[in-house]
Amino acid sequence: MKPKGLVPIVNVSSMEQSFAWFAKLGWEKAWDWGSPPDFGGVCAGDQQIFLCLDGQGGRGEGGAWLAFSVDDVDEAYEECVAKGIEVVQPPADRPWNLREMLVRHPDGHMIRIGHHLGEHE
Repeated sequence: MKPKGLVPIVNVSSMEQSFAWFAKLGWEKAWDWGSPPDFGGVCAGDQQIFLCLDGQGGRGEGGAWLAFSVDDVDEAYEECVAKGIEVVQPPADRPWNLREMLVRHPDGHMIRIGHHLGEHE
């Protein structure tokens, strides 16, 4: 089997707060479903993350871990700090040839944001 795509699903405690939080990272609300909404998606370019209200996975210590790359993690770090996003680990060079940082979603999901070393030398 060869997947044609992959979309992570994260369990959230508030759809509107999660849409607003992802917007701070530059993601846009793509859609929502239900009245009131209990499922939806955010997108950044061709990338998408589904949000599920009180279901499909854990939160907190059992929450999801996601990773995505950006052009410049140091620039992303400055944006996150300015917008009040919780930065768990500031940008640092890692032995696996990435410069990356770690941020936490309000429901405990961890997101690694980085770029390959050598891209900004």
